[in-house]
Amino acid sequence: MSVLVFVESDQGKVKSSSREAVSYAAAMGQPPVVALALGSFDQDELLSLGANGAIKVLHAPDTALDQGVIQAYAKVLAQAMEHSQADILVMAKSSLADAVAPRVSVLVDASMASNVVELPEQSDGFQVKRSIYTGKAYEQVVLPGPRRVLTLKKNTVPISSEGGPAQVETFNPAISEEDFKVKITSTDRASGEVLLPEADIVVS
Repeated sequence: MSVLVFVESDQGKVKSSSREAVSYAAAMGQPPVVALALGSFDQDELLSLGANGAIKVLHAPDTALDQGVIQAYAKVLAQAMEHSQADILVMAKSSLADAVAPRVSVLVDASMASNVVELPEQSDGFQVKRSIYTGKAYEQVVLPGPRRVLTLKKNTVPISSEGGPAQVETFNPAISEEDFKVKITSTDRASGEVLLPEADIVVS
């Protein structure tokens, strides 16, 4: 069994929420943990994922993957699960992950839980706790089958920084123009030094 973690970028840098997702996967105690990075990334950033718990990083450097085209991302993540023989896919909850995760679960025939807030209970099957009703309640969900897809709510586990550099391996998924039928023509970046989903503390 292995765990695959999809990491998102912010101008070539790994998002802190994705580092938390890697740390979460490592804390599950089911090595190896493999991270997946799509598009343009700073090489040192990929190496540094080892500190968070990844032993290997699969990097698909195709610049066509710089933009989050949902259909293409779902296809690549499904292929990466097969390539790494991963039984579990973990990703930080985000607008992109919310759209990609259910598509991947269909492609690989996996059960799925979103907004996960604790490490899974595996003493009797595979059960996770997830936040519902905008954080006003929680529910315990049993995920059947051999494969699972999890999206992780921020601040679920501390970000680990104790490991050494990860091994970076080039990953060349089978994608075509058909996977990019949807074109992203422009992206407007949110103002402010820290994006709201990346903030450690939000005061309102």
